[in-house]
Amino acid sequence: LPDIFDEVAEDLRAERARKLWARYGSLVLAALFVVLAGVGGYQGWRWYEAREAERAATAFMAAHRAAEAEGADLKAMAQRFEEASRGAPAGYRDMARLRAAALKAETGELAEALRLYDAIAADSSADQLYRDLASLLWVIRSLDQGDPAMLTARITPLTRPDSAWNASAREIAALIALRMGRRDEARQAFQALAADVTAPRGVRERAQRLVMGLEG
Repeated sequence: LPDIFDEVAEDLRAERARKLWARYGSLVLAALFVVLAGVGGYQGWRWYEAREAERAATAFMAAHRAAEAEGADLKAMAQRFEEASRGAPAGYRDMARLRAAALKAETGELAEALRLYDAIAADSSADQLYRDLASLLWVIRSLDQGDPAMLTARITPLTRPDSAWNASAREIAALIALRMGRRDEARQAFQALAADVTAPRGVRERAQRLVMGLEG
């Protein structure tokens, strides 16, 4: 008798399993498909990202070497960097745009350079490091003719202690103060920079020379 009961119980379990599968089997398969598709999609996306990053790196370095070559057409190179930025992963896209802006400034297309710097600084998808650098370079390129109040407003956020460009921003802010005739403020800022061991050596040395010039 126990054997018969066991067989009946097993048949009942099998029947129940068949009914459950008939009812939920399609959902289970669908769920498995979603999981597998997700894993495969993730791996595929990783492969695609790696391929696109390699392609962008190759294009950027080729453009960089061409721009550094003797006799290079810098205007054409600026265009080449702009083209290389289109569709490139974020980091290479931003570096290419910054390089294009620098070349435009060097070749007299200052308005276009400033437009590019502004576009990068305002791009929420760009890394904050590049956005801040674009703002810094915008101010540097505008020092001679830009409105001092606007330049000050633009550079001040970059002088905060946690800014990657803190030392350079403080140097530019001091130069703006000097241009506005605020010699004491500029001298104090340069003195602080000259004594700041965390600032790059070049910034400290320039600050020291400017302090000597202001005190002389």
